[in-house]
Parts: sequence; C-alpha cells; structure tokens
Amino acid sequence: MKKLLNQSFLTNFISLLIIAAGYVSPFYPETLKAIGFFAFSGAITNWLAIHMLFEKVPFLYGSGIIPARFEEFKASIKALMMQQFFTVENIEQFIETEEQQGGKVLNLQSLLSAVDYDKVYEGLVSSIMASSFGGMLLMMGGEEALLPLKQPFTEKMQHTLSEMVESERFKHALQQGLNAHKIGEDLTGKIEMVIDRRLSELTPQLVKEMVQSIIKQHLGWLVVWGGVFGGVLGAIFGLA
Repeated sequence: MKKLLNQSFLTNFISLLIIAAGYVSPFYPETLKAIGFFAFSGAITNWLAIHMLFEKVPFLYGSGIIPARFEEFKASIKALMMQQFFTVENIEQFIETEEQQGGKVLNLQSLLSAVDYDKVYEGLVSSIMASSFGGMLLMMGGEEALLPLKQPFTEKMQHTLSEMVESERFKHALQQGLNAHKIGEDLTGKIEMVIDRRLSELTPQLVKEMVQSIIKQHLGWLVVWGGVFGGVLGAIFGLA
C-alpha cells in the first residue's frame, strides 16, 4: 500500500509540475500543458480503478467488486485446490509411485518398534506353562527358568519381523492389498472438509486483504504507466 501511494504521488506530482511548467514556460506551453493534463488524467484514472477494486465508492457502479464477490472468490479458491491439486487421481498416482519406488507411505518400521515384545514373551511363557511342558518347568524353577531366553527371543522376534516386512513377497502382498483409489477418495474427502472449514472462516475483509497482499504491491505501476502513456498522447495531440 505504501509503495502504491509513493508511485501514485510521484507520478501525479510530476504531472502537475509539467502542467505548471506549461503556464510559465515560453517554449511550447500548450504542448507541455497537454502532456501534463493527459498524464495526470491517465494516472488518476488508473489509481481510481485500482481503488475501486477493493473499496466501494458511492454512486460508482461496480466498485468494491472484490469484497462484494467474496463468495465467488472462495468458490474459485476451493475449485482451484480440489480440481488442480487434490484430485483422487493425483493422490492415487502419488501413493502408487511412492510404493513402487520404495517410499514409506506406510512406515512399517515405526509400527514394528511400537510392538510390545515383553507382552509377546509373556504370552509365549503363558502358553508353555499351560502346555504339557508346564509341569516339567515347575520342577526346574517354573517361569524363572525361562528368563535367560527373554532377551534372545526378543531380538530374534524383532529381526524376523523386520526381515518379513522387507521381503519382496510381503511388499507385493502389501501393494495388492493397498487400495490406492480408496485411500485417495478418503484423503480427498478429508482435504475438502478442511478447505471448506477454513474458507467458512473467511470474511469479505479477509478476502480483500488476501488479494491486496498478492497483487496490490504490483498495481502501482498501472498508475505510473497510465501517466506515461497519457503524457505521450498529450504530446502527440499537443504537437499535432
């Protein structure tokens, strides 16, 4: 905004200087006045057009179009996100590509690390004690006799499960069972809900500020070029 005001002020100030020069200069006064007035009118017209995009001006139909049409802007934002980025096909293709390239869409190693191997060991001991070997183990010290096996058992179990999930057979079975299309549909639905919830929080003022932050810093050049082209036309008419 500050940059726009600086550009507008500088352009209008130069235009007014040229107009003033036309009233005091002994050389080509009418041409200078034409250049100044045309440049000033071009700059002011473009400045007003930019202002009318964001602010309602009394008696000027069509002004304040951005806040007035904020519902359409919200719908356009949603359509852009859902139709260009978060389509079922795009998500499905991403999942399939990641799986084919060995990507970790499902991080199985983190799942393995979350396994409670102590409970697995306790379940094994309980099964042994409930079997026909239970009476024999009781004579040898019961469950305490199996304690030296706990650490080797846990390490062997971890190693075996890691080898299993890294095997080509398991990966193939996982890819066969992984319904990328269904996952894509589910993710698309969730993403759409998030976008709808966020867009519902937008107000006309927020939409206006969002658009301003994107484009308004560049619109100052419209004022500058309006003054330049107006001045050129003024010179043409003044010299004609």
